[in-house]
Amino acid sequence: MSMFGVSAEEEELYRHFLRNPDTTIEDLRKLGDEGQDPGRCLERLRQLGLIHPTGAGGRITPADPEVAVARLTDARLHALLQELQRVTHSRHVVQGLRAEQGAWMAPQGIEQLHGLEEIRNRIEDLAFFAREEILSVEPYTRLSPENIERSRPLDLRCLRRGVRIRNVVLRAALDHTPTASYLRELVSEGAVIRVAENISERILVYDGETALVPVDPQNTSRGALLARSNGLVSNIIALFEKIWTQAEDFPTTADVGDEQQRLTGTERRVLVSMCSVGKDEVGARDLGVSVRTYRRHVADIMQKLGAANRAHAALLARERGWV
Repeated sequence: MSMFGVSAEEEELYRHFLRNPDTTIEDLRKLGDEGQDPGRCLERLRQLGLIHPTGAGGRITPADPEVAVARLTDARLHALLQELQRVTHSRHVVQGLRAEQGAWMAPQGIEQLHGLEEIRNRIEDLAFFAREEILSVEPYTRLSPENIERSRPLDLRCLRRGVRIRNVVLRAALDHTPTASYLRELVSEGAVIRVAENISERILVYDGETALVPVDPQNTSRGALLARSNGLVSNIIALFEKIWTQAEDFPTTADVGDEQQRLTGTERRVLVSMCSVGKDEVGARDLGVSVRTYRRHVADIMQKLGAANRAHAALLARERGWV
């Protein structure tokens, strides 16, 4: 019973009462060591609700074991709940520890991050613990497959947890098929993305409390500044909202001219064949081209779709109504 805060001595005394109902205090004194007073243990058991003095002849009745354990369990859970509340409301501890970072923080409320790996790790941490909204302005023209692979799990996890994502990107990013496909995937999951013709700012804001901006927007390898100062973060959010207001809604497939129209007639026939024929040899024979040519068309189609493999390409083509 130690898990409930009952000492070995107290447990043994309770078990004695279970074995010997209606034991009196005088009986205990006779059974105990000479000069030993059981009064302290008795009082403790009474406070825990494990015994009930009857008042008749000094007799003591033990509580029913099921009732006793239930009462101890409730008391223990209550204590654990209070401890949990103290832990979850310990934000002041973080602030106190940050005050010890004087050598790394300049000015107060701003932390400098060095190197791309440290920046990426901090971004992953901030995204993982985001609860409400992530704001971003990202002036890239394309994302590498590695960047997409790294970002996708974090972005989708946030969206599926109900975190709102608002993102402004360059319109030129839509000319890179894998990047455009990834952005459309985020939109389909609930992200709100806008496009701008010309932006140079790089901004990330998490839950309206923490902002990340590069030291040099033209050279992100120089590091970044992580701001938690309310005034500074508010100004960065105001800048984001200005960029957001001036940007345009993310275009639909029809708005960008329907990427299917960028496929040649042969590529469209190859796409249909990919989704319906199993072997390349059969598809090539049906289209009257060599297997080598057929596979080259397949590779071109996968690149335009931003697909990782043929199954992914077929899925994307069906989602967009191309086949």
